[in-house]
Amino acid sequence: MLSASLRAQNYVRLPAWGRFLVGICGALTGAGAASAQVADEPVLASFRAEIEFTLDEYCYDCHGFGSDKGGVVLDAFRSEEDVKDHALWLRVLKNVKAGLMPPPDEFQPSDEEKAALVQWIKTKAFQLDPAHPDPGRVTVRRLNRVEYRNTVRDLVGVDYDTSLEFPADDTGHGFDNMADVLTISPMLLEKYLDAAQSIVDEAVPRESGVVPAVVLRGNQFVALADPIPPAVEMVAPVGHSTPPEGAPEVPVPAQLDSAEPAVASEQVAVAKRRAGEMDLSYYTPATIATTFTAEHAGSYEVEINYRALEKYVDTQFDHNKCHVILKLNGETLLEREMVREGYGRRFSYAFKRELDAGEHDVVVEMRPIAPAVEQIRDLRIRLDNVTVRGPDDPAHYVPPANYARFFPRPVPEGADARADYARELLSDFARRAFRRPASDATVDRLTQVALGVAEQDGQTFESGVAQAMVAVLASPRFLFREEALEPLQPGQRYPDVDEYSLASRLSYFLWSTMPDETLLGLAERGELRANLSAQVERMLADPRSDQLVDNFTGQWLQGRDVVDVAISDFAVFLREHPNPAVESARKTFQELRRVPEAQRTPEQNAELREAGQVFREFARMPRPSLGGKVRRAMRAESERYFDYILREDRSLLELIDSDYTFLNEDLAEHYGIDHVEIKGDELRRVTLPAGHPRGGVLTQGTVLAVTSNPGRTSPVKRGVFILENILGTPPPPPPPNIPGLEEVASEEELAKMSLRETLELHASSPMCASCHKRMDPLGLALENFNAMGRWRDEEMNQPIDPQGKLITGETFTGVQELKQILVTNYREQFLHTFTEKMLTYALGRSMEYYDVQTLGDIVHTLETEGPRPSVLLREIITSPAFQKARLPATPTHLVEETPAPAETTTVSESSRQAINPLSR
Repeated sequence: MLSASLRAQNYVRLPAWGRFLVGICGALTGAGAASAQVADEPVLASFRAEIEFTLDEYCYDCHGFGSDKGGVVLDAFRSEEDVKDHALWLRVLKNVKAGLMPPPDEFQPSDEEKAALVQWIKTKAFQLDPAHPDPGRVTVRRLNRVEYRNTVRDLVGVDYDTSLEFPADDTGHGFDNMADVLTISPMLLEKYLDAAQSIVDEAVPRESGVVPAVVLRGNQFVALADPIPPAVEMVAPVGHSTPPEGAPEVPVPAQLDSAEPAVASEQVAVAKRRAGEMDLSYYTPATIATTFTAEHAGSYEVEINYRALEKYVDTQFDHNKCHVILKLNGETLLEREMVREGYGRRFSYAFKRELDAGEHDVVVEMRPIAPAVEQIRDLRIRLDNVTVRGPDDPAHYVPPANYARFFPRPVPEGADARADYARELLSDFARRAFRRPASDATVDRLTQVALGVAEQDGQTFESGVAQAMVAVLASPRFLFREEALEPLQPGQRYPDVDEYSLASRLSYFLWSTMPDETLLGLAERGELRANLSAQVERMLADPRSDQLVDNFTGQWLQGRDVVDVAISDFAVFLREHPNPAVESARKTFQELRRVPEAQRTPEQNAELREAGQVFREFARMPRPSLGGKVRRAMRAESERYFDYILREDRSLLELIDSDYTFLNEDLAEHYGIDHVEIKGDELRRVTLPAGHPRGGVLTQGTVLAVTSNPGRTSPVKRGVFILENILGTPPPPPPPNIPGLEEVASEEELAKMSLRETLELHASSPMCASCHKRMDPLGLALENFNAMGRWRDEEMNQPIDPQGKLITGETFTGVQELKQILVTNYREQFLHTFTEKMLTYALGRSMEYYDVQTLGDIVHTLETEGPRPSVLLREIITSPAFQKARLPATPTHLVEETPAPAETTTVSESSRQAINPLSR
């Protein structure tokens, strides 16, 4: 066989029989050189001896002898390093297994030849060892916004809105939990420090006793003609939702003792109860009231909190006025005139009063101010609460809300006892925040911070502990998921991650949050690996596993984007209901708007007005709309669908095709599914009739909308989605300077062409044809679904033609047949792609050449035991990639501590000093 370098230099191309003879001669005459090469370059030697003839036979027409189609050259290997091009062989492996290479219309290798090539790539080019799969590299992974929010919620009980406070996380390989893209900028560092302080300020009490407070929520007030109001809630300071331990119960009032007359029934109707609130209208007088009981005589503060609300009406205003009146035991504390105040403006007024022990009446009145004018904007107030605090006497103080959560025992008196208590509290808090025990040195530093703050003027033991907790939440051990390794055991090439690391891997995979006490306890006792199966079952039964459904489907299917994706229902409707008058008016409008107003003639102004009138009349026509409720239902459909397959352990192939979906009333109406009656907002499982085009994720509104353009469908985007997320063979990015689809012909010509014909014209260039032959048939099969996910039979007065032929030769007449082809002919390819997506999400890193063995083993098990979620999750969690890690070159630590097991993650010293107050 001719050497690769000789062919590359002379571009020789012989018939197959001629190449075979030359190969024999080359093998004989070059035997001595080859034998000398084996010792130093065994992979190159095996390439030439084992597979070069196969590549020469089937691949070199396009990828050898000077041809480099697709940027791939397979005959230019001159050294051992050249032939170990992992990225190149990974492309070859994927294309061969997918049946894309050689192209289907070319001479094909036998199954045995393909298997030999695949085996050579795995064992020689990748040098994989099936007995010891490479677990891959581990990059220290920062908590993303979702994980941070969930972790803070579970750690301290605060729902910190990271979507408002932090910038959006970058994404890699389709997911936002990829370690390589979760960088930390100086701005984000500052935000983390601010967040730590804000979270602790909200969650952790700074003193042991506070003034008691009774919160009379808006919905506890009743109009005087209504039934007796419910008992009020005794709580600590406003903003906390649970009463303190030991707080006295507030009895249900036996009767409201008020001299106010009962209000008329129509006045009662305007006092609308909401969740914890009550709305009162500007336009109708109303009197609402409740009572509270003061346990002790003393000084009290009465505070009313309400908001101004209105219904927006464009360019129209509402000039009605009213008085808001607050009375306590018949005394008027507040009488404020309200005009149109703007939506959501808050009002809060507090008043000091001396009160006796016993029952007290609280009355809120709404009094319109005459003369009444036209009621346009539905002006109203929303009563949030009236809060009564007191008595302001330390003898009657109560523990703050959540005090027992952070300080389970009273603070001891002695200095040594306080130090021991602080150390105990902070050791436990750091253990949960760091997802592993903190070292003695770290706990000592935290204790010093707490005691130092507590000794300052105006500070307390509680405030000192709280400030030390701020340091914990600002530590890299909280913000980053650090991992450690078990000692390497005999016979192991790669060590296991320690059980604390395994607990974090499990919890952030299935829950997107920190390990709970059960996982940490098992890890502490070294029993987690022995109880993995039971723990996975328990974790999937926990409501926190909804995070796996939401976050995985929200990114794999791009469900997060459907709420905000730009879709013009007007443009979509116009394509499906062409109107020459509207098109003519559009052109006139666009042309005349380019003429400055001062230069337009009266005739042009008249034309402009007429065109605008045509537009307005067409716009008023009833048409389907992709409103917020429908978009949210679409995302919920995808989530419930995936959740159902996961919880019921159904076949993963149902993700492509099934006879059911999940709908509520709005979504069923939007889809035009009327064979069952569905009422309300709650989604329910709906069985589809035989032959129905829906069923499977590809025909759900989520996928159909996010793969469309604002005004029309995009077969290219839909085809790319299937190639990337279902088949795992995404096309390369388009070359630069490719004209848009609307630029391939004139506007008049495009109006006469179907979208299929336009695509064919666009893809007629040889540079574009190879990719479009893969993408377009897949996307055109979904053309019966418009950009809003609704079924249609024609567009631009032309029937939809969904039939097609895949690049691998299969033909279909519509989406139902395409889904069957994907489920049958591409079963293994889909299972491999889905496994790759799920493993990428679980590990927080991309799949590399060394993952080929692990992925292949998992897919083989799915094929053997059945493609069910339980099998996939078990195989991922027990895989070497999830259980093990490579040994680092040098043990490193995120924070300087006492010696610990070898660890797999590092950050720079400058980053460590910047982010961690404890290391300064």
